[in-house]
Amino acid sequence: MIEWNHWHNEPLLIGGILAIAWSYSLAIGPFRKPQYLFPKREAIYFASSVITFYLAVGSPLDALGENFLFSAHMLQHNILMYITPLLMLLGLPKWLVDDAFAKHHWLKQSIKFLAHPIVAGVSFTLVFSLWHIPFLYEWALHNKVVHMIEHLTMFVTSLQFWWCIVGPSKLVPPLHYGAQIIFVFLLMVGQTPLFAFLSFSTDVFYPTYAYAPRVINLSPIQDQVLGGVAMKLANLIVSISIIGVAFYKWNEESKQPDGARNSKIGVGR
Repeated sequence: MIEWNHWHNEPLLIGGILAIAWSYSLAIGPFRKPQYLFPKREAIYFASSVITFYLAVGSPLDALGENFLFSAHMLQHNILMYITPLLMLLGLPKWLVDDAFAKHHWLKQSIKFLAHPIVAGVSFTLVFSLWHIPFLYEWALHNKVVHMIEHLTMFVTSLQFWWCIVGPSKLVPPLHYGAQIIFVFLLMVGQTPLFAFLSFSTDVFYPTYAYAPRVINLSPIQDQVLGGVAMKLANLIVSISIIGVAFYKWNEESKQPDGARNSKIGVGR
């Protein structure tokens, strides 16, 4: 029987995480320009993003979701889509990002394209939906490389989504509050069919979970329904939170004199 309590310590995973954390530490520390203060708050956010990323892909949650429980896999996806990328963007100081954009025009133009609401919204919805097609989903479960690609594409498109909300740049700013509300509402509606498909079906779509040993007292169909409900609930909480904060800040902004307004700052800034 495959163990569900396995922690991943593969060199590629650990080395990659350490390389990213070390590069970030150098950028905000020794290589930081003298006029910039050390970004304590951002450093905490970024460290939290690294920790949550490892907990999602390196903790027993990965083995549990890959071999036993659909609902565990959906929890993993929720972390990679709604928690880790948000913390990572909040962890990037604006001066760090805009200095990079000023030096590398191609980078600025690339992010500007990827963070366009249409590109970001379509990418986020399509990638998330396509990976839940039974053939692709099962392929990812049984092929490590495909599984890595699945998680990487979900994470990258989630960064695109969150850039529209809390983009850490003045040169490529997030959406205005009103546009954020429309953007998030449309995505919430666009992903509803997938959640309904999983939550209200009477058939188990993924053979891996249909034949997996039961590690908790849930049947395969109950596990699938739980996973679908968990995804929808997470999407609903995130969407309503963004809309609520955006509406509040938009209202507060409207009370300010015209010269004091900054209509390009996202909900997290």
